[in-house]
Amino acid sequence: MSALPKVSLKGRVVLVTGGTQGIGEGIARAAVEAGADRIAITGRDIGRGRAVADSLGVPTLFIPADLADADACARILALAEDALGPVDALVNAAGLTDRGSILDTPVALWDRLFAVNARAPFILTQAMAQRLVALRRSGAIVNIITMSSHGGQPFLTAYAASKGALATLTKNTAHGLRAHRIRVNGINLGWADTPGEHAIQARDGNPADWLDQAAPTQPFGRLIEPRDVAGLAVHLLSDAAAMMTGALIDFDQNVMGAYG
Repeated sequence: MSALPKVSLKGRVVLVTGGTQGIGEGIARAAVEAGADRIAITGRDIGRGRAVADSLGVPTLFIPADLADADACARILALAEDALGPVDALVNAAGLTDRGSILDTPVALWDRLFAVNARAPFILTQAMAQRLVALRRSGAIVNIITMSSHGGQPFLTAYAASKGALATLTKNTAHGLRAHRIRVNGINLGWADTPGEHAIQARDGNPADWLDQAAPTQPFGRLIEPRDVAGLAVHLLSDAAAMMTGALIDFDQNVMGAYG
């Protein structure tokens, strides 16, 4: 019997969008721990991006970019590869979660959420896949989605719809790229303790101790933390998941479809 494959990213160049904070930063740090040789991260906060890049301990490129800008998004992979070499692991972790129901979501908000949450992953996946196919190299992609992609809350209409599009894109590209040994999987993330969530809670007028109040209401006594999902993302990028593609994993404390 052959040995179990190890969770290792040794020799890999990993690109993580939204890698300057929260889930993306957690995944970037876990990738380094798993042996990734070089890292590229994107984000809008230049100071924060440079600080994270300087702290990772391996050659890291910070690419400031607003993923709502299609032209800026289209330049990301080329910038990463010019500095670090061919990217063979991509994590689409960046996302917007702005509120809005079917009754009050402006078209401009709908368009922005689809641009960041669905179009940007499409642009980056396409660019990476085209380069890997030309080089005849394998690769792996992980899309950070959401449990709301199953339908979502009424106040998250555009967010749920855009992430539902990303869930379908995950399966479609996994099928289209499997002959090239490029794997694509997605993580439907539940309620997580991130800087972005803290900002949303403050914007919604909730008290500063909202997390202390929310944690005891969860089945396991706390919200999901970046470190939790980072381990799964790294596993999916590694050869330990070499036979896995097109999977949408519900990473949550609640079981979809279970009642009572």
